[in-house]
This record gives sequence, structure tokens and C-alpha cells, in this order.
Amino acid sequence: MKTDINIINDIARKAGQQILKYYHNDIEVDRKSDNSPLTKADLASHNEIVKGLKEHYPEIPILSEESEIPDYSVRKNWESYFLIDPLDGTKEFIKKNGEFTVNIALIENNEPVLGVVYIPANATLYCATKGEGAFKQIADGPKEKIEHETYKKSEPAKIMVSRSHRGSDTKERLAKMGIEVGEEIPSGSSLKICFVAEGKADLYPRFGPTMEWDTAAADAVYRYSGKNGPVKSSLKYNKEDLHNPEFIIGL
Repeated sequence: MKTDINIINDIARKAGQQILKYYHNDIEVDRKSDNSPLTKADLASHNEIVKGLKEHYPEIPILSEESEIPDYSVRKNWESYFLIDPLDGTKEFIKKNGEFTVNIALIENNEPVLGVVYIPANATLYCATKGEGAFKQIADGPKEKIEHETYKKSEPAKIMVSRSHRGSDTKERLAKMGIEVGEEIPSGSSLKICFVAEGKADLYPRFGPTMEWDTAAADAVYRYSGKNGPVKSSLKYNKEDLHNPEFIIGL
């Protein structure tokens, strides 16, 4: 069954509505085993996404940050699966700065072939499919194609940096690669990759830890927003270890 991006967009928006029910009240924060924050909004979004995906695509497995991770011996045989982060940027959600997203990706052969990133706080949606390219839509406005040009090292780079996980040696490490940093743009969650995809920034270097669900949906938006067709990404999915290696989006 072919996956309909419009159905996934609708599921992401509904999950965003669930998150906003908690956003304007006092936010209760629990801690997961790795000490990362967890809120009722994370779980409400997770439940909404899982319900929607199972309704429309019951045959496709789901891997979520907020669910038990199937053993690799099981999931390595998956031909395709949904990879979701129900609330990416929980720290930004708790700070109430708006920089948090709903992330839904469809993975086939270790790469995302569909990705949806929804920002509940301002009703902005990024979406992409392997065959149709990448798009951005604000609220009920038109869905507009987004594109980026590949960064050239001869120019100072605008780079995305994490608002909550700022690396102290990023400039130095890029300099060793022949990249001069001209401007740093701070942001939370998967928005950093989306900003590169739409050309607001040149690069997003991440030399700290991330998980596959943190990047998959936005990685799809990036891959399929190349001005001259799909671009490569170093990220691979459904690895035995779900941690991402260090990466630079935009090179």
C-alpha cells in the first residue's frame, strides 16, 4: 500500500493539537531512565500518532521514542517501518519557546523515504517524499516547495546550533575541515535540519549524541529538498545501535 503524505500530515497535526493541550498550563516533568525529560504531552502525542498510523497502515511496524524498542533480531527484517518522535525538543517545550516538533518518518532500506515535521506552536509543517520533493505549509496557507543549494566551502557558513546542547569546539572542528563559520543560528529540535533544507542556513554540524528518531523526519525533508534533485545524507536507520554517529547536514 502506498503511503499518502496527506494522511501523515493530518496525523502530525492531530498530535500537535494534543501537545498544545498541555503547553499553556503548568508542565509536569518526569524523568526517563537516561534522565531525559518526559511530559504528559509526549505520551499524548505518541498515542495519537500510533492510533492514526495503525488505523491507516496496520501492516507497517512503528518504532517510537516513547515505546519499547523491538530487539534487533526482529526489526532487522522489517522491509519498512514508521520511525517517530512524538515530541522532539521536550526541553524547549518545557521552556515554552515554541521550538518543538512532531516527527514522523517512513523508513525503507535504511533511509527515510517520507518525512513530516510539524511545529504545533505556529502551525508550520514541513513534509517530503522521495518522489515529490520537500514542501512547507503554514497553517491553512499554500503548500510551497522548498529547496537548498549545496554549501561551497569558499564562503563563510551559516550554521545551525542547538539551543540546549551547544558544543564548545564546533568552530574549531569545522575550521580543521576548511569551513569558516560566518554566523551561528540557535534553534531547538529538528528545526535545525529543516532550516538547512529550506536554505536559511548552510550547515547543521552535530558532534554530540542524537538518536535515529531525532533526525529521521527532518533528514527526509533535507534529502528531498536539493535544488538539483535528492541529496545524500550520511545518516542510516534501523541500525543495531539506534544512536546516530556525529554528522554534518549540508555537506
